[in-house]
Amino acid sequence: MNTKIISCLFLFAIFSCDSQPPLVGDVPGQQWFKGNLHTHSLWSDGDDYPEMIMDWYRSNDYHFVGLSDHNILQEGEKWLRVPNNPVRKGAFEAYLSKFGPDWVEYKADTSGLQVQLKTLEAYRSKFEKAGDFLIIKSEEITDSYDGKPIHLNATNVKELIQPRHGNSMVEVLQNNIDAVLEQRESTGQAMFPHINHPNFGWAISLEDMQALKNERFFEVFNGHPKVNNYGDSARIGTEEMWDRINYNYLKKGQDLMFGLATDDSHHYHTFGLEYSNAGRGWVMVAAENLEPESLIASLEAGHFYSSTGVNLQTFGLLNTEYLVEVEPEPGVEYKIQIIVWKEGAQDPTYLDPIDGLSLSYNVSPDDLFVRAKVISNQLQKNPYKTGDVEVAWTQPVVLRVN
Repeated sequence: MNTKIISCLFLFAIFSCDSQPPLVGDVPGQQWFKGNLHTHSLWSDGDDYPEMIMDWYRSNDYHFVGLSDHNILQEGEKWLRVPNNPVRKGAFEAYLSKFGPDWVEYKADTSGLQVQLKTLEAYRSKFEKAGDFLIIKSEEITDSYDGKPIHLNATNVKELIQPRHGNSMVEVLQNNIDAVLEQRESTGQAMFPHINHPNFGWAISLEDMQALKNERFFEVFNGHPKVNNYGDSARIGTEEMWDRINYNYLKKGQDLMFGLATDDSHHYHTFGLEYSNAGRGWVMVAAENLEPESLIASLEAGHFYSSTGVNLQTFGLLNTEYLVEVEPEPGVEYKIQIIVWKEGAQDPTYLDPIDGLSLSYNVSPDDLFVRAKVISNQLQKNPYKTGDVEVAWTQPVVLRVN
């Protein structure tokens, strides 16, 4: 039996060796779109107006943003009192200067200054442009169990979803996941849930995540300073959690979990390690067009990578090789690391990183799934933690069903 036939026996089941799709980033008719799926404004606990936030992302070469305030959609009439502190007063003055008194609705009385927040439908046309910039209607469903925070995003939601609660951590998570998927089914609108920052408050454990059904996404990286991405001496970080979730899902026959990078941005006027600033993490999606349906289809197919600064050209499985190619930045050096889970192993295998702009990993018959991490020597400009360098994560690919 020749090598090509042997390869076909264990490669991802839906592909034949003669009909594998092109590498991600090399599909005719697709292009890369940069986006952040987790963002906050003054509609909940962010410290700036949504128009100012959209202007920042559009001006910084993002193509789409999911503005996901806590348990609220940017709909209806909402007036906000401007506190008498320099940050919030400065935010209002910048907002008024940027958009002018004909746009900004405010009033002053003996109790102080109030501003009416613009709805998404009111300001959407100021920013959106076909093929250039898109705002995705989103919500952060904010729940809890036993005093621990449970947050998950609903991306491209149509109607507000109220937290569903539950009698255990897993039940609360599952109830809220189901609420998003039920709305998707009833409306026919493309949307999806994703689990936010599981280590925030050390709330959501690996075992909780492994017990979930029909959840395809979680945040492997979140830019908020209190989310414990890297774990601690007693608890694992989100990247190790990701691999262990997927080994468990594979054993149960579930689709693999994909890892998102997000800002979870709240602070737009004060900057540093103690603040949740914009521009720390994002996704790069290879899609046919800049519409929610196209983006979500590509996300659900794993045709994206997550990044804190590294750009990729292509990656994916081609016959018996997993390939990664970096888009270089002048003066920056890169290492590419393969992470693979092998049949019979109790832990993932982290291969030694290889210097360079490309890597070809020869898939072994005992490999269950594989992903890659690209690590640069470029320090992040506004890091989550001191000393963080820019990285990118590709999505895991099933090689063999255990």
